[in-house]
Amino acid sequence: MSLSGKISTELPVHATADKWFHIMSKKIHHIQHVADKVHGAKLHEGDDWHINDSVKHWTYTLDGKTVTCFETIESVDEENKRIAFKLFGEAIDEKYKVFTSTFEAIEKDGGSAAVKWSVEYEKVSEEVHAPYGYLELYDHVVRDIDAHLVEDEKVTANKN
Repeated sequence: MSLSGKISTELPVHATADKWFHIMSKKIHHIQHVADKVHGAKLHEGDDWHINDSVKHWTYTLDGKTVTCFETIESVDEENKRIAFKLFGEAIDEKYKVFTSTFEAIEKDGGSAAVKWSVEYEKVSEEVHAPYGYLELYDHVVRDIDAHLVEDEKVTANKN
């Protein structure tokens, strides 16, 4: 049995791929205010949330439990609207040697969009399960953020 793997989920969203990429690349600290399963986020190291050297500390609900981890940005691909995050510490290190989450905002035909999350991991042992709970968490977070982005769009349209 392999200790390494990759799993992913792709969800259709109402907000544009550009808006999704903007919030993930420039306003990630706002997620804690709009996603029900994200309880807090703080800058642990560094001066800016959106640079590779910064370390963020996240608190969230995973598989019915409140857990924490640290996260850094590994890479940002603006052309393909893709960001790779390295997760480590606390909830991650006890189960995984390697844990990378990749976010991608995808433009679809007809002006629609989708958000794709992929998780590449290496388990510490065969007894550890693949991190499907993270895909479930990402599904909830995507729905909450999408609702926020759509509502924000309506408020902006009503002001004009």
